[in-house]
Amino acid sequence: MTLSIILPAKNESACLGSLLSRLREHAPDAELILVDDGSTDDTPRIAQEHGARVISHPYSLGNGAAVKSGARAATGEILVFMDADGQHDPADIPRLLAALNAGHDMAVGARDRGSQASLGRALANAFYNAFASLMTGHRIQDLTSGFRAVRADHFRRFLYLLPNGFSYPTTITMAFFRTGYPVAYVPIHAGSRQGRPSHLHPLRDGVRFLLILFKVATLYSPLKVFFPVSGALFFTGLGYYLYTFTTMNKFTNMSALLFTAAVVVFMMGLISEQITALSYREGDR
Repeated sequence: MTLSIILPAKNESACLGSLLSRLREHAPDAELILVDDGSTDDTPRIAQEHGARVISHPYSLGNGAAVKSGARAATGEILVFMDADGQHDPADIPRLLAALNAGHDMAVGARDRGSQASLGRALANAFYNAFASLMTGHRIQDLTSGFRAVRADHFRRFLYLLPNGFSYPTTITMAFFRTGYPVAYVPIHAGSRQGRPSHLHPLRDGVRFLLILFKVATLYSPLKVFFPVSGALFFTGLGYYLYTFTTMNKFTNMSALLFTAAVVVFMMGLISEQITALSYREGDR
């Protein structure tokens, strides 16, 4: 099957040349597409010199937007996405493709513990993976990995769902599990990023990934989140009512508020579940 390798890039001139050379070595027949997301250095020129097809954004639209641009332009039946900062090893691509040949529709490079940039990042990723595994009922080994191979026709089904920012791996992973497309995890080691330092910050990252967790819930099965909250409100209201009834022989406004909130949250969960189901309707392209 034909192969397209898509690299979202912004100011990655320091390591891009060596990465493209290694890609040519390990995937000589692949279509190389570099999506320049508003770079101000020589990233587009270096890519062109190494024979890659360059798609340029006039200004930075985000990693997810670059991924979508590359997916729309690719001609291959299999798409491989990887970072352009030197973290991912092109030698791992055949292992991802082998997982697809075994019958999976997406193969994700699951980073080992030594690949984490810091202890905080490792703990956060472990929490995200555990939460997503709970939501899907499947073990998710690396929710946020940007190194993956996927069947192009399946991937393009969900382009309308993908955000323009950095949480596209989360979104596409949950979309595949929701729709019943098999996903494989292939252990990899991701090296340190080369060139410019990461522009991610702990506080901003923490808030952003907290939002990703809510997105995980709403993308897969909102009722799994809304129902426990509704149940907690209901039983809190019931407990408070029993307390006030036995001590004051009263049904208080607080009990009524808690019961009402429980019903409202539950109904919101039902509506969200139906909206989510419509988002994954069969035949949507």
